[in-house]
Amino acid sequence: MSLEFSPSHPPRVGVVGATGLVGGMMLKLLEERGFPIAQLRLFASARSAGKPIAWRGQEVLVEDAATADFTSLDIVFFSAGGETSRALAPKAAAAGAVVIDNSSAWRSDPQVPLVVAEVNPQALRTIPKGIVANPNCTTMAAMPVLGPLHQAAGLKRLTVSTYQAASGAGVEGIEVLTEQLAAGLAGDVGALAVSPDAVALPQPRKWVSPLAFNVVPLNYELTEDGYTEEELKLRDESRKILDLPDLPVVGTCVRVPVFTGHALSINAEFDRAIDVQAAVALLQGAPGVVLDEAPNPLAATGQDPVFVGRIRKDPTVAHGLALFVAADNLRKGAALNAVQVAEVLLQIGLARSAA
Repeated sequence: MSLEFSPSHPPRVGVVGATGLVGGMMLKLLEERGFPIAQLRLFASARSAGKPIAWRGQEVLVEDAATADFTSLDIVFFSAGGETSRALAPKAAAAGAVVIDNSSAWRSDPQVPLVVAEVNPQALRTIPKGIVANPNCTTMAAMPVLGPLHQAAGLKRLTVSTYQAASGAGVEGIEVLTEQLAAGLAGDVGALAVSPDAVALPQPRKWVSPLAFNVVPLNYELTEDGYTEEELKLRDESRKILDLPDLPVVGTCVRVPVFTGHALSINAEFDRAIDVQAAVALLQGAPGVVLDEAPNPLAATGQDPVFVGRIRKDPTVAHGLALFVAADNLRKGAALNAVQVAEVLLQIGLARSAA
């Protein structure tokens, strides 16, 4: 694939889903990081068409994504859900743009690279369909930590329990948690310790049980063998990013009453010996990773890195580590990685234009 943009020849950029949580974060990060842009166009649903969005001291009017002509664009970020991506990403790619998609629509496609900027940027050397996939926000939190450990000792098996924030389910997830918390706080919250009926929480919405004052271990619908979609994403995406197609992965994905910030408890088994000191030394120098005594979602919110701590030996296997990870699911888990992928593409373009 021949790229026609570089740092010295800035791309024309589009954002589909610009009015959503992740789309708004993408715009914020493009500005914060000084990403060079020759032209910016914003897209959303028909009901948002014509809405002005401020960016770099000017107003950009939102266009209707469904009827848009993508011909003039070089990079198009998609963050409007799988249905929109399946319908419109090929159209944008056929018009000549590189699509960086944040939905689950293309992650399992063998012709679409699934990329974490710090772990497998080399996958961007070949983009057969003109589409690059961003991983699920939970997988994203784990990869910058597991990538260097795998390179050092050979990852053999993963057991992961997740603690996922409400915002991972978009605006609706935040609204559901806010509504339930407000209802609970209006009553005798202390009585919940004795009876779950002490507070009149709204009927469960979005998840099978209330999220406020609770945790929900059934995170969306069951699929194969009793695992949920989230758990299979964690398995399949980890295998693809690390290029370990047969890696055994067991995940339990849990939604918790936190607004932003996913956390993961990880037990990793390796082919070769790796002790705690060696792991700490590796992670101290790993890009996008910060060591923290007690990683937690609140501290990770609004931050770029993945935070890792509680690193200790797992004595149940020959070569094992247990660790705890936290990251901002909207920032690093979605928008930031997409922007970082575009930054890598800029460097590839520079290298090829100079070749």
